[in-house]
Parts: sequence; structure tokens; C-alpha cells
Amino acid sequence: MCLAVPGRVLDIQERDGTRMASVDFGGVVKEVCLEYLPDLQVGEYAIVHVGFALQRLDEESAKQTLELFETLGMLQEEFGDPWDMAAEAAGTPPPSHEEARK
Repeated sequence: MCLAVPGRVLDIQERDGTRMASVDFGGVVKEVCLEYLPDLQVGEYAIVHVGFALQRLDEESAKQTLELFETLGMLQEEFGDPWDMAAEAAGTPPPSHEEARK
């Protein structure tokens, strides 16, 4: 499944003529293109889909949506842990949280 997920802009930079941002999705930070929202500022929230910020969102709505997605396990499904996903792709079960802490 590919969700449109709310995220908070942490910083903005221009890369090769394209306005890009580091965006926090409830603890997962990804690079996002801001070309569709050229006036989006650091600290604001936006709905992001496939790496593009599509619509500005108020903080309360963003936090409620992120909380709901987390409760439903949708953030893990969308972003996942790359080590767990690699283990699954290799046909080995990912380590339990207790094993990973050792």
C-alpha cells in the first residue's frame, strides 16, 4: 500500500534547482520534493505522497493522522525497518526486539 502521509518539514534546501526538504513522519525522516508547495516553510506540515509534498496541513490534523496510522500499524507498513525488510526478503525472520537490543 502506498499512503499519503503527513509530515513536518525539518529543513529546506535547494538541490540541482529543485526545492527539497527533510520531512519527519513520526520519527522517520525522508527527503521530499517541495515543488508543488513552493511557499512551504520549516515547521509546517504537509501531506506527502511518493516523495512529493502535495498539500499543506495544520499541525493538529497531522498529529491525529500520524497517531491513527501508528495505532493501525500503517506507518510500519509504509516505512518499515529496512533491516527487517531485508531479512524477510532473504527468507530469514527478523530479530525480536529483545534480540536486537543485545
